[in-house]
Amino acid sequence: MLSAKKPKMPVIIDEVILENFMSYEYSRIPLKPGLNIICGPNGSGKSSILIAISVVLGQAYTERSRKLSDLIRHGKDIARATLIFDNKPRDGKRPIPFFKSDTFMLSRYLRKDGSYWYEADYREIDKSQVTRLFREFGINPDNMLIIMHQNMVEEFSVISPQDKLKMIEEAVGFQDYRSRIMEAEGRLSGLISEEESVLRALEGAEQTLNYWRDIYEKSLLRKDLIAKRGLLEREAIWAQIIRQERIIASLKEKLKSRTNTLENIVSRIEQTKEFVKNSYERLTFQQMEQRKLYYSLIELEKAITEIQVTENILSRLNVEPTGKLGERAKSLEDNKKQIEDKISKIQIGLGKLEKEVSSNLEKYVNYRVNEAILNFRKKGIEDEIDDIKREIREGEKRLDELAPFMDKAGKRIETERNLMEIDVEIKITDAHIQSLGAIPEEAEEMYNTYSKTFNELKEKATIVSENRKRALLELEERKEVWRKVLKKLVDEVNPSYQSILSKIDAVGNVRLSGLEDLETAGLELLVGFRGGVPSVLDAYTQSGGERTVSIMAFLLSLQQHIMSPFRAIDEFDVHMDPRNREAIFKVIVSTIKESKDAQYLIITPSQLAVTEHDVHVIVVQNVQGKSEVKVVKEFAKR
Repeated sequence: MLSAKKPKMPVIIDEVILENFMSYEYSRIPLKPGLNIICGPNGSGKSSILIAISVVLGQAYTERSRKLSDLIRHGKDIARATLIFDNKPRDGKRPIPFFKSDTFMLSRYLRKDGSYWYEADYREIDKSQVTRLFREFGINPDNMLIIMHQNMVEEFSVISPQDKLKMIEEAVGFQDYRSRIMEAEGRLSGLISEEESVLRALEGAEQTLNYWRDIYEKSLLRKDLIAKRGLLEREAIWAQIIRQERIIASLKEKLKSRTNTLENIVSRIEQTKEFVKNSYERLTFQQMEQRKLYYSLIELEKAITEIQVTENILSRLNVEPTGKLGERAKSLEDNKKQIEDKISKIQIGLGKLEKEVSSNLEKYVNYRVNEAILNFRKKGIEDEIDDIKREIREGEKRLDELAPFMDKAGKRIETERNLMEIDVEIKITDAHIQSLGAIPEEAEEMYNTYSKTFNELKEKATIVSENRKRALLELEERKEVWRKVLKKLVDEVNPSYQSILSKIDAVGNVRLSGLEDLETAGLELLVGFRGGVPSVLDAYTQSGGERTVSIMAFLLSLQQHIMSPFRAIDEFDVHMDPRNREAIFKVIVSTIKESKDAQYLIITPSQLAVTEHDVHVIVVQNVQGKSEVKVVKEFAKR
């Protein structure tokens, strides 16, 4: 049989003492384990005994009065209700271990001014201590399944299925299952709230991070652009230096080329001078030879003339060939021929020499012209070399002027671009920097801060999400356990409930509903009389007697599972006909016999046929405005 763990040693009430409590001036009402029946006419004070027990057990008000001060006997200022509990050791242990006496006396004092206090063996204690003590025994005076005052039978029929289930859970000791579910729901709710809070914070942090990321990326871009601009400025400096170095190198190369050309021209001039000198010498020699030949030719022509004159003279003289003059004329003729031959040879030599002179003269002129041209070129190249040297000096001076910027330019940058190209790119870079607008100096710090915050929140969100999943799983597991124990309880209660109903010609069953959630979970009683189809018990479908019988059948079927060692009901037989009253009373007696270590108190105005030996009967009467108690049936010795 499924039930919660019950106290090993139930606490039993031995006696109720009432002083100035409602209709009681002073009374002592003894109670016994098992079944106690209080009977008497209406208005005799029967219900006051149960009210007193409930008040001492911690109830704040009852169905008869919402204020405790109204429970004080008329004309009195203070009232006291006392319960005497059996605290004798059982198996070496006392039911209330922190009190060492065999009895434990608990009193509650009520004053007209509304104040009250508790005393335990004449020492004042807090109500919280009282409540905690009796909760350990499963006693809750506010649970009508444990203490059912007048009219509560009817009240139980109209309370919601949800409230019924809560009462049952508490009565059988299952409230821990609900508490654990509520604890899990609270934890889950807290985690969901925390997750929502973290996600909102994460969303906000992400938005802020995105903002600062954009700013930070702009700052990085700005740094890159500034670095690029610095590099461009360095490149511009090196471009000027390289350009100047190249100009100087080009000039030096040009100077070297011009110097080589000049050296070549000078060499050629010297060579040409030598050619001129040699040509001049040859020409001079040839001219001298030519003059010599001219002079020789003149002498020879003069000799020819003389010979011709002599021949003319001899011709006119008709000189005989054989005579001296003839020989002379012949000799002259021979000389003339010889001279003519020489003249001819000289003329040939002069012609040849004239050609040689002409050729040599032409060469000489050419050499002189070449020399003049070379000297002119030499002068031009020398002037050009001077200009190049001047340009080199000016270039080196400009390079020296750039020297201070070389430290600023840093490591040498080789570039093929000219200054104009670099300057254009610098202007484009400046425009890009300007387009980024103002960027806070703390952009990187803020980005890193919010990035860290975002990552922490993201990690926290992951953890909270995992915790939520685990909490949800734990909640479902706890709900499943709760459902199982409730279903098992109902499975065990139903046969007893149906058996009791069968004794009064009725059918029915106990049904759970809405077990998906604590808020909707409830318990319904279904009952049908005289062959009718079972329907849900409520204030409209069944008659008062039918409702009372059904509720009593359920209460009795539940008794084996209730934790509280003390249980009471006032007017269980309200609206019952005699037949049903006798039938239910028999079930009560048989049920109580099966419930060991429990104490029952039944209040009824009816006359019950009590034949059992172990039933304790108390009669209450009102005599001249005071309630008096008389024990008419003691427990038989077992």
